Amino acid sequence: MQENKGPIGVFDSGYGGLTILKDIAALLPQYDYLYLGDNARTPYGSRSFETVYHYTLECVKWFFEQGCSLVILACNTASAKALRTIQQKDLPVLAPNKRVLGVIRPTAEIIGQYSLSKQIGILGTQGTVLSQSYPIEIQKFFPEVTVWQQACPMWVPLIENNEHLNEGANYFVNKYIQQLLQQNANIDTILLACTHYPLLYPKIKAALPAHIQVIMQGNIVAQSLQNYLQRHPEIEAKCTQNGRQAFYTTDDDSIFEQQATLFYGSEITAQQIDLG
Repeated sequence: MQENKGPIGVFDSGYGGLTILKDIAALLPQYDYLYLGDNARTPYGSRSFETVYHYTLECVKWFFEQGCSLVILACNTASAKALRTIQQKDLPVLAPNKRVLGVIRPTAEIIGQYSLSKQIGILGTQGTVLSQSYPIEIQKFFPEVTVWQQACPMWVPLIENNEHLNEGANYFVNKYIQQLLQQNANIDTILLACTHYPLLYPKIKAALPAHIQVIMQGNIVAQSLQNYLQRHPEIEAKCTQNGRQAFYTTDDDSIFEQQATLFYGSEITAQQIDLG
């Protein structure tokens, strides 16, 4: 019996994954995409591994029910705390012919190419930093690189409350950047390891010395997905191609629509779902 075709699922704990979807859809506009933000339970960054795993698996199951054969965890915290367990423990039982991918490995595969000093800084949520996922993954591909990490717990709340462009945000931008640079003076490349953080890019760039480059994940993940679909035609064949996008949230859809414009750059229409 042939499996039904369906859209590519893109998941985030809130709005940040829209910055990833925007770049994916720009590079691969022909595919259909289904976006889900678990806004009712955001943020994930400060939650335990077990809680993030439970929430993420619940959302992955929802995507499968909608006919998705490929789901992208466009969330660093979910990728750090839940992806490996879902891939190794759950997929073989739940849906052996479906795939769940994250944003950490594609980034780790190329991030070392950007740094001349071989000193790379990571700015992420507390959950992503504590997971040690980036140092572990980058070490596999670039053993000569040293990774320095800094959690930025105030950045997501600032962004989601639309305070990130105000002057008051400068204090927290400067605070975390200085804490990172104090760890090593030779850092020449900084990765924004949270999909919310591109909205702070102008302030982050302004707070850094000119020689330090700032890397965002959207294009990296989009190009990695393109490559993955070329290498796995059996998965690509299950992805519908009508150029459509649909957006869902576990919280109030009108609030989601209003906030999503900040991240996606254009207005969207969303629908609220209940995972219970």
